[in-house]
Amino acid sequence: MDGAAGPGAGTAPEALRALSRRLQAQEEEMELVKAALAEALRLLRMRTPDRDGDSSLAPPGLPPHCSPALVSRGTQTEPLEDSTPGPGPLSLSNGPPGPRAGGEVPGGAPSEGGSCSSGAGLPGPPGVLRPGQPSARLDTPRRNSSSSSPSERPRQKLSRKAASSANLLLRLGSTESRGGRDPPSSPGGPGSRRSNYNLEGISVKMFLRGRPITMYIPSGIRSLEELPSGLPPTTLNLDWVYGYRGRDSRSNLFVLRSGEVVYFIACVVVLYRPGGGPGGPGGGGQRHYRGHTDCVRCLAVHPDGIRVASGQTAGVDKDGKPLQPVVHIWDSETLLKLQELGLGAFERGVGSLAFSVADQGAFLCVVDDSNEHMLSVWDCGRGTKLAEIKSTNDSVLAVGFSPRDSSCIITSGKSHVHFWNWSGGTGAPGNGVLARKQGVFGKYKKPKFIPCFVFLPDGDILTGDSEGNILTWGRSLSDSRMPGRGGAKETYGIVAQARAHEGSIFALCLRRDGTVLSGGGRDRRLVQWGQGLVALQEAEIPEHFGAVRAIAEGPGSELLVGTTKNALLRGDLAQGFSPVIQGHTDELWGLCTHPAQNCFLTCGHDRQLCLWDGEGHALAWSLDLKETGLCADFHPSGAVVAVGLNTGRWLVLDTETREIVSDVTDGNEQLSVVRYSPDGLYLAIGSHDNTIYIYSVSSDGAKSSRFGRCVGHSSFITHLDWSKDSNFIMSNSGDYEILYWDVVGGCKLLRNRYESRDREWATYTCVLGFHVYGVWPDGSDGTDINSLCRSHNERVVAVADDFCKVHLFQYPCARAKAPSRVFAGHGSHVTSVRFTHDDAYLVSLGGKDASIFQWRVLGAGTVTPSRTPSLSPASSLDV
Repeated sequence: MDGAAGPGAGTAPEALRALSRRLQAQEEEMELVKAALAEALRLLRMRTPDRDGDSSLAPPGLPPHCSPALVSRGTQTEPLEDSTPGPGPLSLSNGPPGPRAGGEVPGGAPSEGGSCSSGAGLPGPPGVLRPGQPSARLDTPRRNSSSSSPSERPRQKLSRKAASSANLLLRLGSTESRGGRDPPSSPGGPGSRRSNYNLEGISVKMFLRGRPITMYIPSGIRSLEELPSGLPPTTLNLDWVYGYRGRDSRSNLFVLRSGEVVYFIACVVVLYRPGGGPGGPGGGGQRHYRGHTDCVRCLAVHPDGIRVASGQTAGVDKDGKPLQPVVHIWDSETLLKLQELGLGAFERGVGSLAFSVADQGAFLCVVDDSNEHMLSVWDCGRGTKLAEIKSTNDSVLAVGFSPRDSSCIITSGKSHVHFWNWSGGTGAPGNGVLARKQGVFGKYKKPKFIPCFVFLPDGDILTGDSEGNILTWGRSLSDSRMPGRGGAKETYGIVAQARAHEGSIFALCLRRDGTVLSGGGRDRRLVQWGQGLVALQEAEIPEHFGAVRAIAEGPGSELLVGTTKNALLRGDLAQGFSPVIQGHTDELWGLCTHPAQNCFLTCGHDRQLCLWDGEGHALAWSLDLKETGLCADFHPSGAVVAVGLNTGRWLVLDTETREIVSDVTDGNEQLSVVRYSPDGLYLAIGSHDNTIYIYSVSSDGAKSSRFGRCVGHSSFITHLDWSKDSNFIMSNSGDYEILYWDVVGGCKLLRNRYESRDREWATYTCVLGFHVYGVWPDGSDGTDINSLCRSHNERVVAVADDFCKVHLFQYPCARAKAPSRVFAGHGSHVTSVRFTHDDAYLVSLGGKDASIFQWRVLGAGTVTPSRTPSLSPASSLDV
């Protein structure tokens, strides 16, 4: 059996696994016998104390007060040569370990994911010399070794048995819980045990899904109490938000009286001030309203051009409980929340909303996302609901008050246009009445969707539909003679139709000169219409920006156009349009920062690889990968970047020319991490086939050749880091293993995990390890943390969690329940975080919301830069 417990045992046949389980059961039955022997040994020790009282035989890293003579490795304890280095300074990294030949501490399991091995020669906590044991011995005997004489074997066997039993008294707790099932066998072989016996001061444990994870304490740390505690000295301020939510939302683009453009993405409403002239470069600055707790879905601007209403979706909290949607009314100059409407009154989310115009914005109309799409009218000053009614079971895409009479409300959406008459709005809250009259298409084809409408100065209404037609709706003479709230119901009918676009019309905009702009979906055309729907001028949006989603009029002839591919364009019909805000359109996962410049690269499910200029806040270039990109890393020279795809394929691209210089496939499963060594001579690629592929790389990074494979994980690779000397790798896997690898020595698994406790790591992105175990929350299921990154100055660690938050912890974070600074804004799970090369910024990626946040890192006493102010006292969610 001992011979089976080797590196390749993880692939043993099922028969061997069954035999291993039987052996484990037998070993557990022996615990009662061991306990009895341990008690006997304890009594012997009480009668025969150490004559010299010498405690210098403790292993490296063992506190002086720990005097027991043995440290257990499961069911076996073996002698160890004397190695008692002098105490080093208090630090987490005391430099690389000494030579391994003859000095490696035997015993233990190759995985810190939770099991110590009972097989001979497997790594684990170091043993301690017994009194009188020779110290120069280099050949540690194995259980099945035949080097001893026959007469000595029974004595050695009895000694080992007694020593192993004695160690039952020294463990910190009983055998660890297996969470109702045995964890997968570690690479230590079928004979590996599922529990760890540790001495206090050597290791710490944490549990994920009931599985123990053992982490060895660096030798310079004598007490966990000496480690730093409290909040980190730095904080974050939202500097810039990349992206715009145009793919699946409407009512999302307006221009304020100040000239700022207001739009939203994730949980943030962005106030953007463009720089330069029409059609010129973006520049400008951003401010951010961050009072929402979940994704913003719609906006409305008050007639004064200052106040803004924004509605959010429901979402869920970290415990899975539903959150209530709500509408915020806030001041765009101060970013202070003025009113919160409808808490508990809406279901699922707020789909659309609009301020009244004739009453100087005294009322707000809201349509929620419930099955009945409840239509409600609210008093903006008092925050009270004046009327409510079930709208329709079909989706509602737009709502608006008539600018001439606030008693008239229009809604449109799937196969309908509804004209609402509101009466009794001046009475008691909730006593108002809403009466509906459905628009009749008559001889005109009824479209499937009516996404948008606009009121003309003469009181008529224009609607844009999914057939590409603009319909003019006019009021009858009899109804138009009865003005005033509470009068006769208004009747509208179609008086004209104009063919405007190929495919759906997504946006209509009334200009100051009385002309109307329409934006097409399929044809991507932007058309200006004069009186009588005569086409005056048009322009076409480039295909890579997508279709027109929203139109807003800026100063002079300037126009702002939001697109379905989450871009915000600026320009006019004569000179064309250029992007000022761009973003991804689908879930994001891949992120890496440049080693010497303030730029970073992102990739995701939209198959786009994007390089962003962090100083200019703009997209430098993008490339269609044709496949989903999941991870990326810059070569230390910055000349090339490696990108891992979801098919097992990985690319190396020249960052200047964007040419693919290498195209390799390893396996047929997705790649989760790619990482260059600090010296740039190796590239490690972690795959979902449980393997880390190692490639040797040329000095410029353009050429690579297979160097070896790191095989031993029992689940897919999730994270990995290189040591500072580029010789070793630390890796995590999907079943919470922590393994160490000697890459230069032939991609060998380091079976003595204890030896790696003092190794220095060039980066720290592994989510499991002694230096970061304090970032895990109580009750975590092992998937709560998606990404982790230590700052280059090694002072703080940033964490991306599954609950839309970014955290900052002190580094090292090696104390349970460590406090953190929490930063909100993302509307989906945060998939990745990375510091820029100089630690001036932190970049975070939202998953489903496709948002990219650039946070400025601020130290104690640092003042928020005035160039891009972002937080108000009312909207800050920082803890």
